[in-house]
Amino acid sequence: MIKPLKPGDTLKERYEIRRVIGQGGMGRVYLADDTRLTGRLCAVKSVFYDLSLPDKVLAQTREQFKREATVLARLDHPNLPKVSDYFSVENRDYLVMDFVPGKDLRTLMVEAMSRDEFLSEREVLGWAGQIADALVYLHSQDPPILHRDIKPSNLKLTPNKIIKLVDFGLVKILASGETTITVVQGQGSAFYTPLEQYGGDTGHTDARSDVYSFGATLYHLLSKQPPREARERFLRSESLDLLRKFNPNVSPRTERAIQLAMHLHPNKRLQTVEEFRQALLGSWDPSAQSLAPMPTPNVRDVLSSPKERTLAWLSLLALVVSLVITLAK
Repeated sequence: MIKPLKPGDTLKERYEIRRVIGQGGMGRVYLADDTRLTGRLCAVKSVFYDLSLPDKVLAQTREQFKREATVLARLDHPNLPKVSDYFSVENRDYLVMDFVPGKDLRTLMVEAMSRDEFLSEREVLGWAGQIADALVYLHSQDPPILHRDIKPSNLKLTPNKIIKLVDFGLVKILASGETTITVVQGQGSAFYTPLEQYGGDTGHTDARSDVYSFGATLYHLLSKQPPREARERFLRSESLDLLRKFNPNVSPRTERAIQLAMHLHPNKRLQTVEEFRQALLGSWDPSAQSLAPMPTPNVRDVLSSPKERTLAWLSLLALVVSLVITLAK
């Protein structure tokens, strides 16, 4: 087992570790000083792999990380942290990005909750415009890049009011004939994950999956209530609670646009981030589309291949078993 880094440890004779600033199932993130560029702080992400994988698969996964880190390092956008380096030390891979100061949007939402307040719709929509800029940029790359883990805690507001979309742990590069993701396999955070993403790395995700997660993020920020998970909505044939049930001050336009972004069926969602942006902020009028309760799609309609449907059913079956056990207690 590889020990975690300690304050004072130095990687690549350049990055001196200060402390851990984030940790999850996909890796650990450290704040570090760049000793070659005095005064520069960076975020160094160490990548966790499933060591139970066969050696050949593990080697392919690490090679995939290197290919996709190269793609990420080419990105240059004001609402994305700059990936500046990647390397391996002692059989572990690292990704180096600019450190983004400020609070994440989940923290700002929790602070508003502690004051018994909602985040203002005007402020949230201002953030949404910046998030849309970042996603449109990612989706317009050749090949397109999906983030697949949009959520309040992965969005930071800098002291100069710039939103940064951070954590590339589940990024997927839509290269022709390939289904690859950066760093590790995973599904994302359940509240913000569309049904088609429950196939893990084999799921048929595309730009519409980011539209769903983007909409779910805005839903949570404006309502202070996490949206119902997509798989629970599917299993229980439940419609998404309207946003204004929780926050009546939200405009019907915003409520309608978010509702359309979060349809379980990808074909019935707003199809692109730009279309969602226009529904929220632009000239397109989402009132043309009905807000009647949306029928729950059949899993055969949502997932396009037998393999995807099998994986999704296994995931949904696990949820049913957990619900039965809970009710039996």
